[in-house]
Amino acid sequence: MSICVFGIFVADICFFADSIPVAGQTILGEKYIIGPGGKGSNQAIAAARAGGEVSFISKIGSDNYADLAISLYKDSGINYDGLEIDENESTGSAGILINRKTGENAINVVPGAAGTIGKNLIDKNLSIIKDSKIFLTQLETPKDVTLYALKEAKSQNCITILNPAPSSEIPDDFFQYIDFFTPNETEASFYFNKLVKNEDDCKVAGKYFLEKGVKNILITLGEKGCYFKNIDEEFLMPASHLNKPVVDTTGAGDAFNGALSVALSQNKTYKQSIEFANLVAGISVTREGAANSMPMKKEIEETVQ
Repeated sequence: MSICVFGIFVADICFFADSIPVAGQTILGEKYIIGPGGKGSNQAIAAARAGGEVSFISKIGSDNYADLAISLYKDSGINYDGLEIDENESTGSAGILINRKTGENAINVVPGAAGTIGKNLIDKNLSIIKDSKIFLTQLETPKDVTLYALKEAKSQNCITILNPAPSSEIPDDFFQYIDFFTPNETEASFYFNKLVKNEDDCKVAGKYFLEKGVKNILITLGEKGCYFKNIDEEFLMPASHLNKPVVDTTGAGDAFNGALSVALSQNKTYKQSIEFANLVAGISVTREGAANSMPMKKEIEETVQ
């Protein structure tokens, strides 16, 4: 069954150094790379490479960065019929500062054309959403459009996944349209309005999110794994530990969400789906870049063996 991803594409400009500068500080970096990014686009790439049948809905400009996006979707086998090109806007970009010692990052995203997305883009592509089993989105697109898209996807009987990043207030009545809510610990802390750092915190927060109307809550905890809760199950799934060092955590959450959508589309159990998502995210952090770090299906299968 197919997966529809709604989000943005940006060109990632990644700067690597021994530390991430604080306000007012200048440091000398080691190198920089330019590659494809944007949470929605990254998640679509992750899902396609992991074996999913993926469609992507978004808006880009008419420039060299747009050419990069289209080339990537062609190579990955993604249906980009829902990709609108705006001749009057530039394609988005993101500045990413990466600590090469730890893989930690800080990111500034300028959505560009994607920031002008309106509800009409969703209306134009309702047939893509209707033909999909999974609808996956984030909060980098205009929020009112994202929430409208979630509501439309639920009306088409899609399984909806909201990766609520970057953190932004959501009207309480919209939680009912979210089947899987997938914040990391920082984002969970924002929505819960209390610090979420460990399993005990997750248990309290999980109950809170279910009471809001979310069907399933997944809180990703980095090297500590992923916490899951719904009305029937509750568990902490350990992170996948690979025999390679962490190089760059940029896109790890996107790898997780893309892989989760694939596993759910294949009717895997929730535990199997989260285990698969953890594995794909684990592989991605052993490589530089965001979209470029997403592993292929064959690589994932070889890691399992």
